[in-house]
Amino acid sequence: MSRLTHISGDGTANMVDVSGKAVTGRTATAAGSVVMSAATLSAILAGDAQKGDVIGTARIAGIMAAKRTSELIPLCHPLALTKVSVEIEADEALPGLRVTASASLDGKTGVEMEALTAVSVACLTIYDMAKALDRGMVIGDIRLVAKSGGRSGDWRRP
Repeated sequence: MSRLTHISGDGTANMVDVSGKAVTGRTATAAGSVVMSAATLSAILAGDAQKGDVIGTARIAGIMAAKRTSELIPLCHPLALTKVSVEIEADEALPGLRVTASASLDGKTGVEMEALTAVSVACLTIYDMAKALDRGMVIGDIRLVAKSGGRSGDWRRP
């Protein structure tokens, strides 16, 4: 790509006009992780976090965040998402939790930012709910895993 679509010729930031684009099915999947002590992971899995169900709350927070992406990220279009899912799995090897989010719709613009926002907020929620157990947790590795639809077609992280 030779130019940034949100920047005009004079350097002004603008929302991209998608009115002439075709409606297509679009999906995106993003992933990230929260690395923590083995004791913190055990406490979360046992339901022993002081604030309650860490995984369930983080899943809901991620879904809610995806739906509000345009309010958080400048120049993002408000989208009528048809599906958002957030999966959170324990990984003893980290140790920690791996978060994967997918978003989809039939529309004129992609849903990559919605999937990335869902992962980011789910990870932040995990940190918030478990920080009393472990302030040394590390949120990281947040990335787009795959996207489909639109003029640019399908893409998958190698």
